[in-house]
Amino acid sequence: MRKPVIAIDGYSSTGKSSISKDIAKKMGLLHMDTGALYRGITYFGLQFCKKSNQGIDIKVLVESLPKIKLEFRNVEGNLILFLNNEDISEKIRNPEVSENVSIVAQQKEVRDFLLETQRSIAEKGGVIMDGRDIGTVVLPDADYKFFLTANVDERAQRRFLELKSLGIKTDKLAVKNNLISRDKIDSEREVAPLKKAEDAILIDNSELTKEETITLILSYLKDI
Repeated sequence: MRKPVIAIDGYSSTGKSSISKDIAKKMGLLHMDTGALYRGITYFGLQFCKKSNQGIDIKVLVESLPKIKLEFRNVEGNLILFLNNEDISEKIRNPEVSENVSIVAQQKEVRDFLLETQRSIAEKGGVIMDGRDIGTVVLPDADYKFFLTANVDERAQRRFLELKSLGIKTDKLAVKNNLISRDKIDSEREVAPLKKAEDAILIDNSELTKEETITLILSYLKDI
């Protein structure tokens, strides 16, 4: 029997990835953090395609896409992202990547580059995929779709604590401003903008814990 394909979209720092990962473990599904793929390309751009003013030269980055090999490897039960055989799972979470990832994700060439990678993983079923356009563009025929949201102050607090746990120094205002900027860019971009799929279940977890959010999502999946 084919296992389901589940799409979870939503705003930054709503817990999409960690929630999806836990649900995948509970249900015996493969979890794919598509946002990590875009962060991986952004990390590559910051390393090899910088302009003199320290920004990413998008033209050079697009031309360099054939040189990029991104893959998830199963390491002790967890899918770890590798870029050209280097584990970058922690490096892609630094503030510089966060500040540039939305610009990179706007590029049609980048999205096309990653689209088939994402779809090929979902073809056989048994996958939960999170991102910003999974239910609308990448997997429009997913068996279940969810869209996570939360108020920006709560999301900023969560992101601040995440960075702190990684030993990355920043302040809450900078984190909040970055989230507001990313929300605007992601929602207003011409290519695959962040938006709720018409048939997605909306979940606002501003006042829900991670465990409560997982329980709520699982309640919609209880018949699987």
